[in-house]
Amino acid sequence: MEITKKDRRIVTAVWVTGFFVLWELLAFLIQFVMRVPMANTKIPYFHTVVGTIAQNWQSLLKDSAITFSRAAIGFALGAAVGIILSIIMSLSKMVEKIAFPYLIISQMIPILGLAPILFNIVRDMDTARTIIAAYITFFPVSVNMLSGLKSVEQEKKDLLYSIATNKFNIYYKLMIPASLPYLFTGLKITAPMAVTASILVDMLGSSSGIGVELLYSLYSSSTDVFWAAVTASAILGIFSYYVIVFIEKLSLPYKKNMPQKGADSQ
Repeated sequence: MEITKKDRRIVTAVWVTGFFVLWELLAFLIQFVMRVPMANTKIPYFHTVVGTIAQNWQSLLKDSAITFSRAAIGFALGAAVGIILSIIMSLSKMVEKIAFPYLIISQMIPILGLAPILFNIVRDMDTARTIIAAYITFFPVSVNMLSGLKSVEQEKKDLLYSIATNKFNIYYKLMIPASLPYLFTGLKITAPMAVTASILVDMLGSSSGIGVELLYSLYSSSTDVFWAAVTASAILGIFSYYVIVFIEKLSLPYKKNMPQKGADSQ
């Protein structure tokens, strides 16, 4: 049986409502069962967090916009590098064999260790944010795009070769369009990761950004402000994901009409 859009909305509403109810219940248990004063608790009521967001929305919005803009620039650069790398590797097996191990090794470096080193090199927080977001993005994009390029059947390529189509047209008309679903899978994975990386770089000593709000509120024991910043960070990640989903729907309008794999038929 195919799951309808209405069913998905109901499931989402139930999950969101359940999350908020559990949060409120946990805060209640901490205060009245564990007898922890609200001034000392690390988990305030969710409605208190909402009130804090309403009171500080201007500063949260400003810092979120700074973090998101740098993450978006880095994400775009990383995606472009990943796409170019995947096309180059698909053109030459030799290049793939040489480059792919280095791509894997590059992902073994932890971001928390790389970010301070990079900041000491560039000496500019905005540049560091952008580079780290690009670094996070390029590998999943290149791997997924390469898988998409490899998924094209040889028979289709042979057919285009038989009518004297050149390599550029084969990629432009066949291979790149066929790889777009794979590409968007990689983009949806990395968009929230790029935002997270940008927030981590904020916490290294930046003067602005949502990570700064997180750090200052943590050191000043402002629990409500801390959770408001955490909520704003989560919203940034979710927003980045759905921006890619929206672009995917515009770029691949036919995908929503494709049958769902694994759906039960009656």
